[in-house]
Amino acid sequence: MSDRIALDVMGGDHAPEAILAGAVKACGPEGRRQLDPSRVLLVGDEERIRPALAQLGAPEFEILHASQVIGMDEKPAVALRAKQDSSISRCVGAIKTGAAGALVSMGNTGAVVGASTLGLGTLEGVRRPAIAVTLDLTGTSPVTLLDMGANIAPKPEHLRQYGVMGSIFTRDVLDQDNPRVGLLNIGEEASKGTDLLREAHTLLSSSDVAFVGNLEGGDIFHDRAEVIVTDGFTGNVVLKLLEDFAAFMMQLVMGELTSHGVKWGPEALGKIKKRIDYSEYGGALLLGVAGIVIIGHGRSDATAVNNALHLAARALDKDVNGDIVDGLTSAAKT
Repeated sequence: MSDRIALDVMGGDHAPEAILAGAVKACGPEGRRQLDPSRVLLVGDEERIRPALAQLGAPEFEILHASQVIGMDEKPAVALRAKQDSSISRCVGAIKTGAAGALVSMGNTGAVVGASTLGLGTLEGVRRPAIAVTLDLTGTSPVTLLDMGANIAPKPEHLRQYGVMGSIFTRDVLDQDNPRVGLLNIGEEASKGTDLLREAHTLLSSSDVAFVGNLEGGDIFHDRAEVIVTDGFTGNVVLKLLEDFAAFMMQLVMGELTSHGVKWGPEALGKIKKRIDYSEYGGALLLGVAGIVIIGHGRSDATAVNNALHLAARALDKDVNGDIVDGLTSAAKT
């Protein structure tokens, strides 16, 4: 498999400038791994990319031209059919042809999920892919939540597989040995919840993961597990609530400080903001598809793109997908 990363330069609210700045940052001294520029394949409108790179004084990158862009507000299925030369489709095509092993996009999430799932297919043994989001909510160890929206109506077996895939990702990429896995529910007792959750609890209990049982919503903040499994509908609600509540609380705190004459700038709460911002981990990983797919927030800046590229590189270098296939194969035999 290629170790190159196809970067969707045209996706996101601040494309292409912020995306290109992130690529330059990832390949410079500020990058966590200082990627070689040859590992990054820029995908998008070449006529816009080249002058923007020149302004940045960027190193030499290879460019894969794409003449179309899928907007953030477009319907994914319709846009993918109508815009087959979009930057998202071209990124997926690069993986299919072996020109890349991973893709990073800050563009239309539904389009990235749809194009990747249909274009790449799932890994051997995977029933449904899942979007995995990592946050540093406890200050002790990051927690990875999945699914955050890829599959809103899963079956119990899908949730069991999410536990296995999340555990392997957390071990390989986040260096967490034997990560604890919890199932998001309305109570700790095994009898709680819907038929889906009760059956998933039984399956996870008999699996090889370090299953700690049901977790309630508040347990997300209390270091109860490194991996938390849920359905895509609930997961997406939780993610959006966390994002917007965090922003609301930041504004509330800053407003109160100002009203009491405390002259702190927003940078004073910078560390807190970083802990509740999943772009600090580069975005979300679409686990289970036959390629490494990183989905960033539409509002991503250069730092987020930099982090996303390094997440993709680490997932490739650690062969997360190979380990997922091995893990699911092993689990099927037990």
